[in-house]
Parts: sequence; C-alpha cells; structure tokens
Amino acid sequence: MYDDIASLYHLVYPDWNEAIKQQGSALNGVVSNFLGSVPLSILDVSCGIGTQALGLAALGHNVTASDLSAAAVARAHKEALSRGLEMTFKVADMRQCAQMHGSGFDVVLSADNSLPHLPGDEIRVALQGFYQCLRHDGVAIVSLREYLEDEDRSSPQMWSYGFRYDGSDRYFVFQTRDWNDDAYDVAMYFVREVKQGTPASVTAGLSRYYAITIERLMFLFRDVGFTDVQRLDGILHQPIVLGRRSAA
Repeated sequence: MYDDIASLYHLVYPDWNEAIKQQGSALNGVVSNFLGSVPLSILDVSCGIGTQALGLAALGHNVTASDLSAAAVARAHKEALSRGLEMTFKVADMRQCAQMHGSGFDVVLSADNSLPHLPGDEIRVALQGFYQCLRHDGVAIVSLREYLEDEDRSSPQMWSYGFRYDGSDRYFVFQTRDWNDDAYDVAMYFVREVKQGTPASVTAGLSRYYAITIERLMFLFRDVGFTDVQRLDGILHQPIVLGRRSAA
C-alpha cells in the first residue's frame, strides 16, 4: 500500500509538520526519561515517510530509519534533506532488522500501528530482532491502536479524515475497513477534487492489519526476553508498549 500513497500520506494529518514536532517531542520525553539526555542512537524500523524519525533527528538524536516501502523511505530521505537533517535510511523488512542494521542501538522504535501489519508469529520474529538490535539496557518502543475484543468488527466500515489541502489541490481522505475474524483489510483513498481544467483523480492503496491486543503484545515482549515491560498512555495518539533489554 505505502508505495502507492507515499507522496500523499502526509495528508492523513491536518498539519504534518506540526505532527512531526509533536510526536518527536513526545517520544523524546519517553526516551530521555528511560535512558537520559541526547544524543541517543535510535533505529526506527517502520519509518514510513518519517513522521517520528524526522522529529527525533531534529532534536539531536542519531536516527537510522528504515521501512519495507521503498517509496516511503525515498520520501522520508527527501524530507530529511530539505530540513538539513543527517540521517541514515535503508529499505528493510522489520522482521530482518537485526540482519540489516546490526546491534548496539539505544532505542528501537516502531510507531503508528505498524507492527500489527504482521500476524502474531511474525510479530514475535520482529520483536526478537528488536531485542537483538538493542544494546544492553536499551529500550524498544511500539505504539499501536488499542484493539478491543468487543469492538465493532462489522464490514464494511469507513473512517473519514476529512478535507485536506496540498498546495492548490483539495483532497478528500478516507479509509475503508473490511474485517475477517481478527484481521482486516484497509483501503486508503486520497480523492483530488475536480477543478476547472483539471479532472478529479484517486490515489489508493490496500493493506492488511491483525488485531493484536496490547496484553498479547506485552506477553510477546516478555516472551522474547524484554524486561520492565509496560504500557504508557497519554503520550501519543495511540498507547505505547515499552520493554527494556536487560543489562549485561
């Protein structure tokens, strides 16, 4: 999906630049609280177009950012250059993060409900990689949607982000969700409205999510070796699960 929509994905935010600042500041508060002051070495294994990685780099952290989507990584790299930020970018699968990035990072980050793109057994594989990428006493941070056992899983569903402006163009942005047991397919739509002399257009992408509960994710954190596993609320727009690699 993200290769198809990387050029427009900033439109899911009312003000993407403000979101970069806010999320960078919020995550900086978390890592500073657990690990001390900047600069820290941070590996963002699902950077997308860079919302969290750019904000953290702007605050002085040494950020390595990767994503499975080559188009998203290219967009994030372009945004970093335009902001004068020195960052390392790679196209990589988070399930292979240890092979791609090595070890010794202070922080491994996967934000914005990226990890639930994987089914449970593959989430375990990814978390094992996060653990291996960390230095002793480093922390892994995952933010994700709170999936509830009793939530409405009827199909189809639609979620509207409303109208967004990109230069002189106005878009209507929305997603549809189609559930199948604990998995659901999300189609993202960016509809550019018709203007005089310019026809309407639709940019869209499709992806799948797996509804892992926070309790299950915390169990998997502990199961692969993380200690001090905890849930943090009120920091980002989604809950955070954090775990520490034990000291040597």
